[in-house]
Amino acid sequence: MSTLLAIAITTGILSGIWGWVAISFGLLSWAGFLGCTSYFASPKDGVRGLLQSYATNLAGVFWAVVIISGSQYMSIEIFGYVLTGIVSFLMCIQAKKQWLSYIPGTFIGCCATFAANGDWQIVIPSLLLGGAFGYSMKASGLWLHKQSNIEKNGTQALMKEQTP
Repeated sequence: MSTLLAIAITTGILSGIWGWVAISFGLLSWAGFLGCTSYFASPKDGVRGLLQSYATNLAGVFWAVVIISGSQYMSIEIFGYVLTGIVSFLMCIQAKKQWLSYIPGTFIGCCATFAANGDWQIVIPSLLLGGAFGYSMKASGLWLHKQSNIEKNGTQALMKEQTP
């Protein structure tokens, strides 16, 4: 079994489970899929990739709250746009810090917060659990791939032993 097929199988199964978990606990399923996507697209693998995805997603949530809150203090509409430009700059420049260097993760967290009308209290657990599901999808897919190859290689070795 190819790595892609194994990851596709586990992703399909766990995506269905995530949908049920999100609805059961009142989470945003779409935000969870953004957390999952953030992990899959992370430049780092494994736990480091998950942690970096978490750090940047949470930074993005923070920056969205800054924009939303800051925009409410001024009655001049242009101020919100200026603040968005300044914060977008900060979202990129924070990448000087290694753990915050995954800029798309920051924008994912920010956009998820905007899409949820600033309800960061529901966005955060949705993103975090979604990221954990993404990690689980890939890790279980890699495990399935390895197991299928062990079984395949064992069968081939057994067949060679039995051949006269």
